[in-house]
Amino acid sequence: MASRTRYVIAALVAGLLTMPSAACTGGGKATTDSFTVGLLLPSRVVPRWENSDKPLIEQRVKQLCPHCSVTYANADDDSAAQRQQLTAMITKGVRVLILGATDNRAQRSSVQEAYNAGVPVIAYDRLADGPISGYVSFDGVQVGTLQGQALLEAMHAPTKDRTIVMMNGDPTSPNAAWYRRGALSVLRGKVRIGRSYDTPGWSTDNANANMSAAISALGPDRIDGVLAANDSMAAGVISALKSAHVRRLPPVTGQDADLDAVQRIINGEQSMTVYKSFRAEAEAAAAMAVALGRGEKLHTIATTTTDSPTTHHIPSVLLTPVTVTTANIKQTLVKDGVYTIAQICTPQLRAACARAGLTP
Repeated sequence: MASRTRYVIAALVAGLLTMPSAACTGGGKATTDSFTVGLLLPSRVVPRWENSDKPLIEQRVKQLCPHCSVTYANADDDSAAQRQQLTAMITKGVRVLILGATDNRAQRSSVQEAYNAGVPVIAYDRLADGPISGYVSFDGVQVGTLQGQALLEAMHAPTKDRTIVMMNGDPTSPNAAWYRRGALSVLRGKVRIGRSYDTPGWSTDNANANMSAAISALGPDRIDGVLAANDSMAAGVISALKSAHVRRLPPVTGQDADLDAVQRIINGEQSMTVYKSFRAEAEAAAAMAVALGRGEKLHTIATTTTDSPTTHHIPSVLLTPVTVTTANIKQTLVKDGVYTIAQICTPQLRAACARAGLTP
């Protein structure tokens, strides 16, 4: 993560730590530093939610508000289940909600329900419809732009005669549209887009099926690159290419810096991933949650605003994504403590790690 982002987050945290232990809401109701934050995440398919976001948010809320607690639920990609989880948290008396929505439109009524109950909702990573009080994510268009640029670079002197496949994200997520828009901004006119697919659930299996269809339609040796929107989908794409006995894998992009994706990059199977500092995102969301729980406004935390289809000028923190290739794994993921070299460099990858300069 860029140093500027770390500075902003550190400043936010420092400011929150110096806040008084009691505040007043807009209606004059006294509050204390002993409240519950509800955390709702969308899925277990993508490893980051359970392995990174959940523990980091819990840890930071506790640091900012030692007597606060976090109650957690995972929707397992079920929008109806997430609506029930959100209602249950309101009933149990959470003071603020952090929502990673399964579907931005499907959760609109639940966000409205929380608003009616006086419970502010922070949209986390994905912008949900309804009266959202705060939003924390990464610049989605920039994510797609980085993927498109990296794909062109990995293809070496691409031309309009060279064919790529676009494996887009879940069509219910506004993030997927932003990633696609960013990618197309650099790919259009440079290469031929042979096939373009949406991938419900950001699923490895769905990406595998889509890629198998693309191979059948275009031919196994006529695909010069694949724009895969995240690492789970990249895994499905690469598996389909291997099953089709493609001898030389084309460049395949990714996102989220999953450990197995980093290992595929080291092994020459995936060309890049996009690193989004989960710690920075979690810290910003926790800062917003604690501030709102204390009855504070977000003007000292939010660095910009975002419009959704239903709400304008949502106080927002949009962080900066980073391209990761073999050239900078050590300077990004290892330096930031996401993974150790020992975690990345299994015995099977020691030679490849040595070539990439990843030695203890």
